[in-house]
Amino acid sequence: MTSAPMIPPAPIPLTILTGFLGAGKTTLLNRMLKSPATQDTVVIMNEFGEVGLDHLLVETVDEGMVLLSAGCLCCTVRGDLIATLEDLLRKRDNNRILPFKRVIIETTGLADPAPILHAVLYHPYLSMRYAVEGVVTVIDAVNGSRTLDAHREAVKQAAVAERIVITKADLAQDQTSLSELQDRLRQLNPGATILKADAPVEEIVAGGLFDLDGKIADVAEWLKTEAVEEAERESHAHQHAHHHHGPHDHDHHHHHDLNRHDERIRAFCLTSDQPIRQGTLDMFLDLLRSSQGAKLLRVKGLVAFAEDPEHPVVIHGVQHVIHVPAVLPRWPSEDRRSRIVFIVDDLERETVEKLWNAFLGNPAIDQPDAAALSDNPLSLRR
Repeated sequence: MTSAPMIPPAPIPLTILTGFLGAGKTTLLNRMLKSPATQDTVVIMNEFGEVGLDHLLVETVDEGMVLLSAGCLCCTVRGDLIATLEDLLRKRDNNRILPFKRVIIETTGLADPAPILHAVLYHPYLSMRYAVEGVVTVIDAVNGSRTLDAHREAVKQAAVAERIVITKADLAQDQTSLSELQDRLRQLNPGATILKADAPVEEIVAGGLFDLDGKIADVAEWLKTEAVEEAERESHAHQHAHHHHGPHDHDHHHHHDLNRHDERIRAFCLTSDQPIRQGTLDMFLDLLRSSQGAKLLRVKGLVAFAEDPEHPVVIHGVQHVIHVPAVLPRWPSEDRRSRIVFIVDDLERETVEKLWNAFLGNPAIDQPDAAALSDNPLSLRR
């Protein structure tokens, strides 16, 4: 008698909560932990004391681990985040702690979310057990613009977010400055959902690729390709108008000038109407991350492989790490194009696009550069 095959457990949604010093992460986190939407959640943070959760604490479960009144569990990072995430799974699987349904990792104010994403996406076991639901970046309405001007880390935190939460909106100097901050954030990260801090907690933590049951959620909402493509069109139109009228003609309908930090961040989407051979895509991504990895803040895509075009593949990457987490049972809409959204730092779209076209065999606009790329031995192995 053969035993039934083991069904892997549904992946546990994981959210990274980040934001610059003083942005209001503590207040937001406290509100989130009181909500029924985050019941059965584990919150991982550096130190309990920094977050001020004393009034929420009920009992200590283990060293560095406390149970909150809302049914949430808080634990501190003990040495290494990977070890902490593995330890939580062991305790959960052995019924030593509550069977949590979600994880929120709260970062320090200066933290780059990329290493946390690396830890989950690159680890063969953690990448099966946890599903990165997204980065939530907190920006306050009072000091947000000045913080973005002064601190490149804050710009990167906003650029890689799936959701941006604006705090202290009621304390903003005026509605115009708040609108300008929102416009700036939309230009910086057109794919992000921008929310106020009083938004329903469900909207703040949800919106990832997997729901709480491990089922594929709204892929279009996760990718936001339409928003990125629309932002690209607006940017091209603005550049054309600026070039046509000259740099000294000011159109007050245009967004305010962006500072140098923002200008280095770009979001764009590459598409292919034809299915792509898996080996071709692998080589494209390998060459891209080996040559430009540090500049790839986020890579998210939905791809039709020529070997099995009926089952699209979801791609998720951060800098040098590209992970293929899921094969979908079907296309989420009638749009069956392969499309990959890139959020990059100091990297031109043309550089990535030429490499993309060389691997896919598309006619190139700039023939000499395309020829140079096609001379790369990797591109000949399609």
